[in-house]
Amino acid sequence: MNRTGAPDRVVVINDDAVERGGAAAIALASARLIAERGIPVTFLSGSGEAEADLAARGIGTVWLGGRQLLARGRAPAFLRGLHDPATNAALVDWIEANDTSRTVYHLHNWHKALSPSVFDGLGRVASRLVVHAHDFFLSCPNGAYFHYPRQHECGLVPNGVRCLATSCDRRHYTHKLWRAGRHALRHRRLDLTTSAARVVALHETMVPLLARGPIAASRIRVLHNPVTPWRKTRVPVETNSDLFFVGRLDGDKGAQLLARAAERIGVGLRVIGDGPLAPEITRLCPRADLLGWRRRTEIGELVAGARVVVSPTVSREPFGLVALEALMSGIPVIVAKNSPFADEITKQGLGLACDPHDEEALAGAIAALAYDDLLVRRMSQRAMTEARRLAPTPAQWCGSLLSLYAECLGDPAGLPDIGEAADG
Repeated sequence: MNRTGAPDRVVVINDDAVERGGAAAIALASARLIAERGIPVTFLSGSGEAEADLAARGIGTVWLGGRQLLARGRAPAFLRGLHDPATNAALVDWIEANDTSRTVYHLHNWHKALSPSVFDGLGRVASRLVVHAHDFFLSCPNGAYFHYPRQHECGLVPNGVRCLATSCDRRHYTHKLWRAGRHALRHRRLDLTTSAARVVALHETMVPLLARGPIAASRIRVLHNPVTPWRKTRVPVETNSDLFFVGRLDGDKGAQLLARAAERIGVGLRVIGDGPLAPEITRLCPRADLLGWRRRTEIGELVAGARVVVSPTVSREPFGLVALEALMSGIPVIVAKNSPFADEITKQGLGLACDPHDEEALAGAIAALAYDDLLVRRMSQRAMTEARRLAPTPAQWCGSLLSLYAECLGDPAGLPDIGEAADG
């Protein structure tokens, strides 16, 4: 990118400076890529740990004094999750000591170690603030627009009367009300309907849901996450036989639905990931091979034997990284109909989509790919040539981030509005 319009410094803010999940991985990737372009980067973290390579890359890390809420104990977590004065004070002190008119602030996750307090301090620099929506917590109290007890999507207005009366949380109704209170505090500290801050949505399907929050649609920018394939060469899926699931083994990810369908039609299932449903998956599908969490390089080796990757997520997914990593490795996918990329995947002939709650439909989709070598080979070959259009490379993504930062600084060459950015 042309250095014209480049910021003096980019300040990346996240719950963690270690890779504990997708949001942290994206935040850290942005810090590394931006630093490689010669722009100073500081990483402000809500917890005390940091990846060892950051200092070697010239990326300064600052601990804001927070801790993971689950490590605090119930009562402290309840209070600090709503308001953490020490974290807010540390952030304000850093801004007062280091801010310039060309410093850009990029907030990622804030609800596991930080708190709504950070929006108080960041309100001071709102015109140069980017808030990354890795989920729906900016607009929905439970973060997903999903009724977890009933396992269906939610169409209610966040924090409206009907919303507040609905017990939709993963845990219990009291926790839902606590989250609703936190949502209201965030909105009071930084009103995203009037603020100059920009909000990054991971996919076009997120925009109307974020706007329901409410967040001004005119301030939302769509930027698909960067995707790096697991493998550089096409997996010869037509000679393989195993289904693969990659992800957290929890109810909303649908691994138990896949286990039941795989057992029904008698195909091999390999599961990369861990979580509370691991014993249930073994019970439902004794043939399943549970491989646990694996490093990225290990995933690349394991999926050399994959025929299909199935992502039967039942909750709303903001993006759906696993499906794209699989496609770019030449592995056809089966995704839920509510997946953000379901339409593109089916229209381009890269895989299938179905309702994961419909056991017969899921089993039928699996059977369609399990027993047709020609079909999966064609899907695999198309995926290698077409899937890259669905998401940028890390270098392309970094360029788009820097364009967005230029927009924040008043450079007219920044990112276009939603309609123009629809191609990601």
